[in-house]
Amino acid sequence: MPAPTPPMLAPNDDQSMFDLAPVSLWLEDFGGLKRLFDGWRAQGVQDLRAYLAQDPSRLTACTAALKVIKVNQATLQLFGAASLDELVDRMGDVFRDDAGEHMLHELEQLWGGALHFEDRTVNYTLDGRRLEVDVRVRVLPGHEQTWGRVLVSLDDVTEQSRTAAALARSERYARGLFERSPVSLWVEDFSGIRRLLEEVRVQGIRDFGTFLKVHPEFISRCMQEIRVLDVNEETLRMFGASSKDELLRRLPDIFQGEMHDSFAEQLRDLWDGRTTQQREVVNHSLSGEAIHIHMQLAVLPEHMQRWDLVLVSLVDITARKRAEAYLEYLGTHDVLTQLRNRTWYTEEIKRLARKGPWPVAVMAIDMNGLKRVNDEVSHAAGDALLRRAGEVLGKCVDAPASVARIGGDEFAILLPGGDERAVQAVRDRLASLVEVNNQFYAGTSGHALSFAIGAALCSPGESLEAALLRADRAMYSDKAQHYGTGIALPPAAAAGEER
Repeated sequence: MPAPTPPMLAPNDDQSMFDLAPVSLWLEDFGGLKRLFDGWRAQGVQDLRAYLAQDPSRLTACTAALKVIKVNQATLQLFGAASLDELVDRMGDVFRDDAGEHMLHELEQLWGGALHFEDRTVNYTLDGRRLEVDVRVRVLPGHEQTWGRVLVSLDDVTEQSRTAAALARSERYARGLFERSPVSLWVEDFSGIRRLLEEVRVQGIRDFGTFLKVHPEFISRCMQEIRVLDVNEETLRMFGASSKDELLRRLPDIFQGEMHDSFAEQLRDLWDGRTTQQREVVNHSLSGEAIHIHMQLAVLPEHMQRWDLVLVSLVDITARKRAEAYLEYLGTHDVLTQLRNRTWYTEEIKRLARKGPWPVAVMAIDMNGLKRVNDEVSHAAGDALLRRAGEVLGKCVDAPASVARIGGDEFAILLPGGDERAVQAVRDRLASLVEVNNQFYAGTSGHALSFAIGAALCSPGESLEAALLRADRAMYSDKAQHYGTGIALPPAAAAGEER
């Protein structure tokens, strides 16, 4: 049997569909606009926008030429009109303010010959609410020459636009916080690292720390899997990069040296499930300068399954580290001579007494003539002489030997594992350095640098304090020979006590 012929819609059915459509529908007559355009073209008008801009009344003439034939119920509800007559009478309230610019764009479409087009425009309800609508304009078939029948549909997208605008504002706000943050921020993708760690687990590896020691190349492989998605402006400033492209291109220059070991610690934490971490690391600027950094890393909660979004923050603590190092230096060094101080010397004596290595050679050194320079010239001249002593003594031994200023004009040299030959080598080197120093300063201060020296050896099982006293006595004997007279030992040394 032949398929049944679908029933034809009756005219009143068409009207019902038009009236009951859920979107705003307008049936309009654009014939007057077509005739207006034809007249302007005959006058030689080519640029419609420029022509309308010359006289605002021409745009008013365009809107007046549009005739609304009918609208549906959705249109009346959308604009808050009781009837078609009320809507038509108040069209000036519908197309006002910024709606005019959008209408100009639609007129340009028709001027250019478009018989159907879409646009996003602005209208206003009769009670003044602003509407954003997607408009579709189509000249109906059979009316292409006259524009006598045009179907216009409006879809209210006001709420969607507001939501999109709010989202855009939120994104701009978040982006502004990211870019202007005073802390270096990195957005990274660790999904490649997660994949590699899972592959290792599948192989049955349980002791990940031992695995890394046996396979250090795995650390480098994981580092190569990190994808940097974005960095902020502070990051460029911190590392001295002119652009994000330059920074990303030169990442190996930033993550070098001990960063390999720091990253191994990060991997161990990730292996153990610690997706939030913080530690101190050392990176490098693109100029090669070391930057001490406090790093915080967090896999964002919504990305725990893949680790494809990780936020890393870096705070430059280089100044703090330098201050700490300087304070530590002050705690163990004499500021005037730049040698180790008595605090360090006392702790080193205790350490050598416990651990050696044996024998330990000790040398007691005292400056000759410092009191005379202080009394007869000035303490500033005496300080200058002390600084010269620091220059000389600081160069006369190498690690593990050490030199310390233990009093006003008193110094000590400790030679772990040193014997008589080591002591004699230091004496010879010190004599040579003193001679050169005196020659260099001969024309400036006129004060010769001179030391009284005593030395002693401490063998295993002997008291280091006793050796220090023997070195003291030998030093005072040397000082007596320098002055050509007898010099009594200090009471502490004479009594066999530590000086």
